[in-house]
Amino acid sequence: MNLTAARTALSAARRVAVLTGAGVSAESGIPTFRDAQTGHWARFRPEDLASPGAYRRDPDTVWEWYAGRYRDVLRAHPNPAHHHLAQLERQKGAGLFLATQNVDGLHARAGSGTHGGQLVELHGNLISARDEVTGETFPLPHPDALITPPVSPRGHRMRPNVVWFGEFLPEDALEAAQAAFAEADVALVVGTSGVVYPAAGLALETLRQGGVVIEVNPEATELTERMTFSLRDTASRGLAALLGG
Repeated sequence: MNLTAARTALSAARRVAVLTGAGVSAESGIPTFRDAQTGHWARFRPEDLASPGAYRRDPDTVWEWYAGRYRDVLRAHPNPAHHHLAQLERQKGAGLFLATQNVDGLHARAGSGTHGGQLVELHGNLISARDEVTGETFPLPHPDALITPPVSPRGHRMRPNVVWFGEFLPEDALEAAQAAFAEADVALVVGTSGVVYPAAGLALETLRQGGVVIEVNPEATELTERMTFSLRDTASRGLAALLGG
């Protein structure tokens, strides 16, 4: 990879779109979704705990698992990769669009979405829940005060505010991401395997419109061969190199 050329393209870009995946959160100690089953939960497949059918069959067990994940993400802290992307937003302002597949809320806690750019959580987040009747979302109480399944201020049971197996991404979030990547001068694909669609296809929107796409991942992915530049490194080190930090 020509790091100088990649850094020059990113620095000159007026519009930058970023897609992040589990590799970014891993540096904060948050296991990937498929690695989150340990101990008691090791006997379950992810599909047994994160699907509409599983929730209909046993909402108490599903909520018990999500309550544990909720406690884990609140104990975690944003790592340098999150802060590098918040720094990039400070540089680009409204020209920065960040779409994340992660549901831990760490990008927001690092400051993304507060410096003029846009932050979209494609798969929802673990720190809120959704009213099953009205569709409204509400923040969850502190884990010590969380009673599951939680009840909304409207008096209805709430479900985890995440996208499950068999469900579509929120239409408005996906459309915003597709538009941002199509308009981007440079797209960054950071810490994602490139196998979960439609998110994995966002970078291809940038390529189709003649933009530059930079991948940051310790391992080659299914997208690597199509990338303009591909940097084999962790999210935090790769972003530091690209931003000159």
